Amino acid sequence: MAALNATTAATLGGLADLAGAAVAATALGDTAPTGSGLFLAVINGGAATRTATIATPGTVNGHAIADATLAVPAGKTGLIPLTGLFRGSSDRAAITYDAVTSVTVAVIKLGA
Repeated sequence: MAALNATTAATLGGLADLAGAAVAATALGDTAPTGSGLFLAVINGGAATRTATIATPGTVNGHAIADATLAVPAGKTGLIPLTGLFRGSSDRAAITYDAVTSVTVAVIKLGA
């Protein structure tokens, strides 16, 4: 697993440069910081829908919380907030992908 770092995405005319902050998704998955204002961006440059899964390690009344998934259609970008709900024992979120060909990812905090 690769450890993704949060990047403040530069904005130009109100548009965030997500692609400029992105790196290739790792086949074995990635980890990311969690917290207020942080988002995982998944950019799918491929020809098929790709799904990112974020582990949800907590429980409610002893029952497991289902992992979160983000399905990103071909040629699109998806965003999901990295709230404390996803914080694992390493204080980071664990992220896996159904495939990584033509998939780039970034942990972003939008800036002015």
